[in-house]
Amino acid sequence: MSQQVRGVVSLAKGAPVSIETVIVPDPGPGEAVVKVQACGVCHTDLHYREGGINDEYPFLLGHEAAGIVESVGEGVTDVAPGDFVILNWRAVCGQCRACLRGRPHLCFNTHNAKQKMTLEDGTELSPALGIGAFIEKTLVAAGQCTKVDPAVRPEVAGLLGCGVMAGLGAALNTGNVNRDDTVAVIGCGGVGNAAIAGARLAGAKTIIAVDLDDRKLEWAREFGATHTVNSKASDPVEAVQALTGGFGADLVIDAVGRPETWKTAFYARDLAGTVVLVGVPDPSMQLEIPLIDVFGRGGSLKSSWYGDCLPSRDFPTMVDLHLQGRLPLEKFVSETIGLDDVEASFAKMKTGEVLRSVVVL
Repeated sequence: MSQQVRGVVSLAKGAPVSIETVIVPDPGPGEAVVKVQACGVCHTDLHYREGGINDEYPFLLGHEAAGIVESVGEGVTDVAPGDFVILNWRAVCGQCRACLRGRPHLCFNTHNAKQKMTLEDGTELSPALGIGAFIEKTLVAAGQCTKVDPAVRPEVAGLLGCGVMAGLGAALNTGNVNRDDTVAVIGCGGVGNAAIAGARLAGAKTIIAVDLDDRKLEWAREFGATHTVNSKASDPVEAVQALTGGFGADLVIDAVGRPETWKTAFYARDLAGTVVLVGVPDPSMQLEIPLIDVFGRGGSLKSSWYGDCLPSRDFPTMVDLHLQGRLPLEKFVSETIGLDDVEASFAKMKTGEVLRSVVVL
């Protein structure tokens, strides 16, 4: 039997979100219903509300979530009712060309629940990133549930579901930071500070945080930045070079995703260094750069999808590191809020007041 629950829905482009009654069906084959305990408020949710993803309204927002599996459908064996899980938006298929070549973190055929959650009048909802977790209970593909140690607090664990894992993975997986590397991170919001935490965890000797906001730069120091650069006050390329013996950083991570920040990252790296783009650009943005510079500087230019993470591998590891006191995930939680406070949290996000607001249910 289906259930009626409360959820945060975006009904129309740019309009404030509203609390609606949502119908959640029983899980079908390969699906699970999860009682959501906590869900972070991510910029992607705001992009959905403002029409920056697509126009498939109404949207059920929320995707950085953790909770308890309530029920599972036929054929589900990896998780069971009572399991504490983090939700992920890249449930790997195991059958596409990437999976069959041993690269499941690049899965080209990730999947979501086949059934749809609806409003009371039967209108189908589009769940954000195939999850939709600003809700008391949500329906997902069972492969979107990653079991982790239940000792971790839900409001901390859920952040690995998107932004924090994206930043950690940009440093650890895509950027492959090694001991004694020099790293610069451009943009010190949630994703950028997670990249800084990842670089610190890997043993980088110099970690340079670049941002326009002194408050964010102070946060960056808490996550492990050894130096900070306010790009309003000084040229960031020159500053990074000055802090790295005049050469530039071995790895520069662009956590903003704009042409100007990517160019800064490109020219702030050392010869044969690496640039990682993890900030998500607007589809209208264009990049122009002399091709001879790309050739002459060598190295690698990479983009990082979800931190190139494999949830079944990375989520339990990151939770264990946190429980050991080696990864301060709790520092990302600026405040805990209720479902009714999501719209206000979007305003705080725009002004840079918070790293993450987290809905706790």
